[in-house]
Amino acid sequence: MRDDVDGLTVGQAAAQLGVTVRTLHHWDAIGLASPSERTPAGYRLYTAPDLDRLRRVAIYREIGVALEDIRAILDGASPEAAGTLRAAHAQLEERIARLNRLGSGLERMIAAHERGVPLADEVQREVFGSGWDPEQARGAREAYGGTRQWRQFAEAAADRTAEEWREVADRVAGVERSLADAMDRGVAPGSAEADDLVERHREAFSAYFPLSRQMQVCLARRYEADPGFAAHYDGIRVGLAAWFRRAVDESARARGIDPETAVWE
Repeated sequence: MRDDVDGLTVGQAAAQLGVTVRTLHHWDAIGLASPSERTPAGYRLYTAPDLDRLRRVAIYREIGVALEDIRAILDGASPEAAGTLRAAHAQLEERIARLNRLGSGLERMIAAHERGVPLADEVQREVFGSGWDPEQARGAREAYGGTRQWRQFAEAAADRTAEEWREVADRVAGVERSLADAMDRGVAPGSAEADDLVERHREAFSAYFPLSRQMQVCLARRYEADPGFAAHYDGIRVGLAAWFRRAVDESARARGIDPETAVWE
């Protein structure tokens, strides 16, 4: 045993390589990469050549090469070393592609949580119509960003394509046209036809987030009371916001829900 031994302890080597001490002990136990020196006190040390081998083991292991294949490659005992590394490279490329896809999905999820509709402004206008104001969606984040419904909306919105958004918008618009037609024909709130339209509205709106019947009561009342919503519905047909609110109230009563005490839940 020499007194001038220079090297790193197991803990120091593990810290430098970014692996655990347990991992180095395992590689040592199976004879894959072992410290070749000892201190005068008997502590095992990794020398510079030892560390070079450890770095190569760590790199190969990180890209998915099996430990036995690593041993064969490093010891020059693998006639198929290039093939083994080529296969590992292909797996690494697929892993990178998968992570890139995950990253893109995460970016869309962040955009959905922050902005509501993760589409460029011009695409939003194309999908929802020239009268659509993307600032309204961003404003909704300020008003409702802390709610469960906003989180549900964002989760659904993150993976939705422009075409899928168009389908949602068309479905909701179709229900609104049917509501206006029913009002024009004198369909009475509380009738079977009005009740069916209320259910169609609830199903179509649930593409944004799940809408309970109690929540629908609250929403219909806001359609009538809020100037922006009222202008939208009365722009389709004058008086539609009030007619729809009455239809929703009657549908709720038929199911044992008192519209006067309905809450957003």
